[in-house]
Amino acid sequence: MTVHFIAIGGSAMHNLAIALHEKGYQVAGSDDTIHDPSKSRLEKRGLLPEEFGWFPGKITNDLDAVILGMHAKKDNSELLKAQELGIKIYSYPEFLFEQSKNKTRVVIGGSHGKTTITSMILHVLNYHDVAVDYMVGAQLDGFDTMVHLTEENEFIVLEGDEYLSSPIDMRPKFHLYKPNIALLSGIAWDHINVFPTFENYIEQFKIFNDSLTNGGMMVYNEEDLVLKDVVENSSHPIKKYPYKTPNYFIENGITYLDTPEGDLPLEIFGDHNLQNLAGAKWICQHMGIDEDEFYEAIASFKGASKRLEKVAENESTVIFKDFAHSPSKVEATTTAVKKQYNKRAVLACLELHTYSSLNAEFLAEYKGALDKADKAVVFYSPHAVKIKQLEEVTEAQIASAFERDDLVIYTNPTAFKEFLFNQNLDNTALLLMSSGNYGGLNFEEVKELI
Repeated sequence: MTVHFIAIGGSAMHNLAIALHEKGYQVAGSDDTIHDPSKSRLEKRGLLPEEFGWFPGKITNDLDAVILGMHAKKDNSELLKAQELGIKIYSYPEFLFEQSKNKTRVVIGGSHGKTTITSMILHVLNYHDVAVDYMVGAQLDGFDTMVHLTEENEFIVLEGDEYLSSPIDMRPKFHLYKPNIALLSGIAWDHINVFPTFENYIEQFKIFNDSLTNGGMMVYNEEDLVLKDVVENSSHPIKKYPYKTPNYFIENGITYLDTPEGDLPLEIFGDHNLQNLAGAKWICQHMGIDEDEFYEAIASFKGASKRLEKVAENESTVIFKDFAHSPSKVEATTTAVKKQYNKRAVLACLELHTYSSLNAEFLAEYKGALDKADKAVVFYSPHAVKIKQLEEVTEAQIASAFERDDLVIYTNPTAFKEFLFNQNLDNTALLLMSSGNYGGLNFEEVKELI
């Protein structure tokens, strides 16, 4: 099969391109710019475009399919040529479904935690040498790529994102997978540029729940009351398996899980991660992994990339970076770090970087999100607000939204870096939360803070 990727450099797109290349497909693609790690990984496999830009001449009737990434626009010249020639155009999730129609599809969804839960499941399966196809939103230890596709594997494990599928397909990605087994971790309003009301956002999860195959299995976090209502009030003929935070305790900075096999020390911590673990256990059991086998494997799980990822540590200081940006995740992550390191000061630095977080109307959702931090800092770039063509957000609006009198606010990357590098971090847990990089902060340099 010959496939062309429009916007091949995206995180998900380049991984799918590599997976198809390894499966024996003829793969090519275009993009207007590609950065590392995508660039070097494509180059290593001979898939990097010779030059950047869009070239309609690459689109010919010799192609079996075109896969369209979200980075492209509706008026992309290659897309228009493909439409003119009548070539089959797939979104990323559409193509994954085509690749998995004859497999047992396991889809992990939710506003937060889906990458971590998917990573936990793959870690356990890999530990026990169970081969599956997969797509996950982070690079994992022991896995070369974030997408793996075969003809022979029985299961495919998919991270189910609720964001839109492509510039010409406004359906959320996870609506397209039609799972046999699914998990929902929680519902917390996000992507307000696409789902302007919470009710509209909730509706997407109702549609996902009802997209399961008849008789399918839905695993869900019963501690999220909105999600509990969505699943338990659905009349769709599926089996329902609730989960909740398991019993645990913290001793000398280590979280121990209460299991039938005894107290199990974990590499991860925080109520939200323990909820994720409980959900992952149900999924693994549905995939044939016994409970004791799950516990044996999960003890060595260190977390997904950028999800409470430990950057550096010594006897008196620990530094984490985390992808947290939505209000509920920021609160959960900050609370988890304070609970784990309750005898240390927690310095929490949050970058407001996404469309939702930089929206003046949405800011109120952050009320109390940083309350558990001993010192709280918010960084945002007025330039990013302009690029996203949003209404200007002021420091006063941010201070008012978080309702914290001592909140420190930075808009200049250099000033923020100077503040950070002049902190005394003795007996401190530093938490850097962002889906960006604070205007160019080098995390390798951050390691030198201790």
